[in-house]
Amino acid sequence: MSATNASTEKTSILIIGTGFSGLCMGVQLKKAGIEDFVLLERGDDVGGTWRDNHYPGAACDVPSTLYSFSFEPNPEWSRSFPTQPELFEYQRHVARKYGLTPHVRLKADVQECRYDEATKRWTVTAKDGRVFEGSVVVSGMGGLSNPSYPNIPGLDQFEGESFHSATWNHDFDLRGKRVAVIGTGASAIQFVPQIVGKVSELHYFQRTPPWVLPKADGPVRGWEKSMFRALPFTQKIYRACVYGLRECYVLGFTTFPKVMAAVEWLAKAHIHRHVKDPVKRQQLTPNYRAGCKRVLLSNDYYQAVARPNVNLVTDGIQEVRGKRVVTKDGTEREVDAIIFGTGFKIQELAPKGTFIGTAGRDLADVWQSGVEAYRGTTISGFPNLFMMVGPNTGVGHTSIIYVIESQARYVVDAIKTMRDQKLGSVDVRPEVLKQYNDKVQSMLVGTVWNNGGCKSWYLSENGRNNTLWPTFTFRFRSQLKSFDQASYQVKR
Repeated sequence: MSATNASTEKTSILIIGTGFSGLCMGVQLKKAGIEDFVLLERGDDVGGTWRDNHYPGAACDVPSTLYSFSFEPNPEWSRSFPTQPELFEYQRHVARKYGLTPHVRLKADVQECRYDEATKRWTVTAKDGRVFEGSVVVSGMGGLSNPSYPNIPGLDQFEGESFHSATWNHDFDLRGKRVAVIGTGASAIQFVPQIVGKVSELHYFQRTPPWVLPKADGPVRGWEKSMFRALPFTQKIYRACVYGLRECYVLGFTTFPKVMAAVEWLAKAHIHRHVKDPVKRQQLTPNYRAGCKRVLLSNDYYQAVARPNVNLVTDGIQEVRGKRVVTKDGTEREVDAIIFGTGFKIQELAPKGTFIGTAGRDLADVWQSGVEAYRGTTISGFPNLFMMVGPNTGVGHTSIIYVIESQARYVVDAIKTMRDQKLGSVDVRPEVLKQYNDKVQSMLVGTVWNNGGCKSWYLSENGRNNTLWPTFTFRFRSQLKSFDQASYQVKR
């Protein structure tokens, strides 16, 4: 897995990214007997999100048994919920075990994917000048790959240290420092408890408080690991039980939103148990329905925020001036560092200039009026392009790995169909795409995600939910069980 300076590398299938999506595609292609593919990775190792997000306390909020491939169960998980180092090592293990290493091209930061209608092939150009050519492109870029920063006047002139949770600077010593943390999302509630005991002051800028529940986490006992190793079917049964229980959560989000009142009661009890200051309690209690934003899990978040060296700031930030963060009420707070827990550009699945389809159309422009894809995977006018974890495939209740495996099966079947029937291109019909997305959007009406009284990263600026799948994930899998050629315009 080393970067090369070859001019143009030709193959059949180009997979962008080596996170869970890219690795799953590579494994499934190999299982189907397809070897002519490469995986393009912008980093210096496989892993994607779980390679890059190595901030203190980084972990997953989905149980270990679900946040792993069904074809590669891991009996050695140390905890009920996996940590970043374990997930990263698991991905490296998968790459080695399934022979993906020779297919990986490292430091291949994809800048442009351009489709040629005459040859029916894609040309992919990397930042370092390398060029790759193939008939099919599978994008495994994912939504949690490009950090999002707030637009604050003067931020670029900040005189201290600043970094995002996804680009954590471990060389910067936080001990005794005055630190501003901007953002209260899933990353922040994990790293704040890890740094609060080191810093002298922590100014925690909160725009909207999240609902946070206790995390049923703990070490996996030795006898459990032994059982999973000796009797692999027991881990499969356990996985199925956890999956089934998690699927039931959908009912609260979609069918019976009032059930979320019980979640709110548990979260409020969690706050009252650990936060004694009545002012902070009020500041930390959301005023929207649980589930409208992602419900977070933590056993140490409220204890951390309740510490006396934490100043919870709910006034909006007006500007950054020198080493001072100035809020709209005029208060100036001098800090040595700013850490952003502001998430990712989830609505920017296709940055401008990345995907150029038929007639020179840029996918970013096509999506100006609304991000959408057929079955979250294909887009009209972009033949032979398949998008993993695309629009309306996100899940707030279970593991995205289940969705990834479902899409991988569909894409592999599409590629096999193209080869068997000698098809040059497949392009989803516009009317099929529209009909599908109209149905998805109609299913989202009335859900807590769309009507929970909050503004979340699930929704675009125009209020459209481009992110989440609106019902059970087994229904998503059933619609992707095989490639439906009739829904596509094909050219031989």
